[in-house]
Amino acid sequence: MPSAGLSGAGTERTAPADVDPRARVLLGVLTPSSNTVLEPVTAALLAGLPQVSAHFGRFRVTEIALSDGALGQFDPAPILAAAELLGHAKVANIQWSGTSAGWLGFDRDEALCRRIEDHTGIPAVTAVLALNEMLQQTGVTRLGLVSPYTGDVQQRIIANYRAIGIDCPAERHLGIRDNFAFSEVSTGQLRSMIRAVAAEGVDAVVVYCTNLRGALIAAELEAETGVPVYDTVATAVRGALRRAGIATTPLIRWGRVFAEEAAGLPDGSSLRAV
Repeated sequence: MPSAGLSGAGTERTAPADVDPRARVLLGVLTPSSNTVLEPVTAALLAGLPQVSAHFGRFRVTEIALSDGALGQFDPAPILAAAELLGHAKVANIQWSGTSAGWLGFDRDEALCRRIEDHTGIPAVTAVLALNEMLQQTGVTRLGLVSPYTGDVQQRIIANYRAIGIDCPAERHLGIRDNFAFSEVSTGQLRSMIRAVAAEGVDAVVVYCTNLRGALIAAELEAETGVPVYDTVATAVRGALRRAGIATTPLIRWGRVFAEEAAGLPDGSSLRAV
């Protein structure tokens, strides 16, 4: 089981000099500007795949709310500008490691992926679409929702999942609006929230924010509760690896999110080890 920190067991990786530079897999990651968790957590998750590295581009996001100003942070123009710069690094794909489609609507992420691909010529994935794919593949219909968001944002997320046939009968949220402040939520507080919703008869629990450290404690809480715990930083990584055709089982110590690949890829091709 990985430690809840970012050093020690679970984060060892081969020194860069030992990796064949021609065999590298470079993943582009779009990051909210005030997020300080997803970059170190993404790097920790990928430590089991020394040939794979993440490369980050930021655009302005400072608060999560339903006001016009907060919603406008996710207009396509700045996201596409950040994606274009990531393209200079010749990344295999570009992942949006954020959860805005949860309250904006899942079609927003679908449209964003198309626009990124049209603008850069590079395939795109998102944390939310990768999560939804996993929920569909594993037959989840009762989802426990854990987030730091305000009540109105949480209810919008719940409504959007209900519209695709997934109920959220158990939820916990913290009522926080400031995006940086999400990173100050302790893993102890997250554990309590996850345990509470897992105890209410759900098929799976999701930590729905990429500025929380849910990925670091998911495997621990799966072992304790018997319920899958999916974190959106981890689903973004899973989605990007699958889009690159890379098997995720070497990362299984981080939880079941990296085990659900038996179905292969949507086009019928198989995943490869690196």
